[in-house]
Amino acid sequence: MAYKYTVKNHTYHFNDLKTLMAKATPLRSGDALAGVAADTYEERVAAQMCLADVSLTTFLNEAVIPYEADEITRLIIDTHDRSAFNTIASFTVGALRDWLLSDAADTRLLQQLQYAFTPEMIAAVSKIMRNQDLILAAQKCEVVTRFRNTIGLRGRFSARLQPNHPTDDAKGIAASIIDGLLYASGDAVIGINPATDSPAHVHRLLHMLDELINRFSIPTQSCVLCHITTTIELIAQGAPVDLAFQSVGGTEKTNSSFGINLSLLQEAYDATLSLHRGVTGNNVMYFETGQGSSLSANAHEGVDQQTCEARSYAVARHFKPHIVNSVVGFIGPEYLYDGKQIMRAALEDHFCAKMLGVPMGMDVCYTNHAEADQDDMDNLLLLLGVAGCNFIIGVPGADDIMLNYQSASFHDALYVRKALQLKPAPEFERWLMQHEIIDAEGNPLPVKHTHKLLQHVF
Repeated sequence: MAYKYTVKNHTYHFNDLKTLMAKATPLRSGDALAGVAADTYEERVAAQMCLADVSLTTFLNEAVIPYEADEITRLIIDTHDRSAFNTIASFTVGALRDWLLSDAADTRLLQQLQYAFTPEMIAAVSKIMRNQDLILAAQKCEVVTRFRNTIGLRGRFSARLQPNHPTDDAKGIAASIIDGLLYASGDAVIGINPATDSPAHVHRLLHMLDELINRFSIPTQSCVLCHITTTIELIAQGAPVDLAFQSVGGTEKTNSSFGINLSLLQEAYDATLSLHRGVTGNNVMYFETGQGSSLSANAHEGVDQQTCEARSYAVARHFKPHIVNSVVGFIGPEYLYDGKQIMRAALEDHFCAKMLGVPMGMDVCYTNHAEADQDDMDNLLLLLGVAGCNFIIGVPGADDIMLNYQSASFHDALYVRKALQLKPAPEFERWLMQHEIIDAEGNPLPVKHTHKLLQHVF
C-alpha cells in the first residue's frame, strides 16, 4: 500500500509502510548509511504527519517483512492478543500517542495491552514522540522479573556488575567484583564478557562466580556472556548456570548471522529452566540488543534500524527474560553518530521495550570514535532514571578494558540512586545493609580493611 502527504503544495509519496516508517525516523547515521532515511527535514516531517494518520489495524495487515519469509514476523503475528487489541483497534498512530500520554493509560492497563501492541505499532508511535513523551509514557510501565532477587519494581534501580578482564585473569575479575559490590552494584547480575568462548574457560568462570555468590549468600545471579550453544553444552555437563545469555536481532537473517534461531533459544530456555536455580522466580534468560545490528549483518530487509530493534523485543519477551539491555552506543558512530543520536535511541529503546513487556536496562555507553563524551552519558543516565529504566551496566572507572569502550561506572549507579531517591533490588538492599556496605538511607559506608569481601581476594 502506498502513502502520501502534502506539504506546501509538494506531495511526498511513500511506497509502503516500511518506507514510511524509515522516512519518519528521527535522523540517525545508520539509516542514512542504509539509504532508507528521509532526504530532507521536510520529508521527515511529512512522513511523520502521514504516519500519525495510519490506523493501528494497518500494522496487522501490512507486515514490514513478509510473514512467509521471516520467523520473527510469524512470532509477532501468531502471538498477537486480538482480544486485548479491541481496546485500541480504533486508534491511529497519532491517537495512540495522545492516549499513552493521557491519564487513561495507567500501569495496569498498559500491562494488559503488552501483547496487543506489535513492535511495529510501538516503533511507529515512538517516531512521532518527543523525548519527554518517551520518558513520561515509559515511566508508567512496570516490568518486574525474579530469579534470586526482584528487578524492576517502581522506586528501584539496579546495576549489572561487569568485571571484564582482557585475559580473564581470575584475581583481576574477583577484584573488580568486590569493588563493584562495595559500591552497591551487582543486583541485576554479575555478568562477565569472557575473552574467549572456550567451553572449558567459561566453565571455570561459572564455578568461580557460583562459589563467590554461595560463600557470601549474595542475593543475585551470575552470567558468563558466551554463545547460547556453549551454554547449552555446559548445562549438559552440569555447570552452574543461572542466566543463559544471547544477543538477538529483529530479523530472521540477523539472528542467523548470530548463529541462532527461535528453536535454539527455546532449547536454551528449557535447559536453563530445568536447573531450578532460581529462588524468588524463574526468569532465566538474559538478552542483549542494539540498534544497527541488522544493518551491520546486512540483514535489515530495507527496514529502519529502530523498527528492527523493536522487533527484537518480540524475540526477547517470548522467553520471559530476567533482564534485557540495549548496548545503545556500543555499535559506533556509523549507526548512531553523536551524543544526541545515542540519547534519542536509548529513550526509544527503553520506551518500546517497556511497552512490549520487556524488562529493559541500558548500557549507557559510547565508543571512543563517536562524537560523544561523558557529559552526554551523564545526561542520558539521568533521563533513563527518570523514565524508570530497570538497570544500567557498571564497570570500574566507566572504562571497559576488555571491550575497549566507555560505559557507566559503579559510582554512576550510586549517583542516580541518590539524585532520584531510588534503591537497589529489595533483597540485595537488605544484604548490603547486613554487610555494612550501605546504611538504611542507602548511603555508602566506609569500608574497613578487615571487611570479609576484601579478604576473599587479598
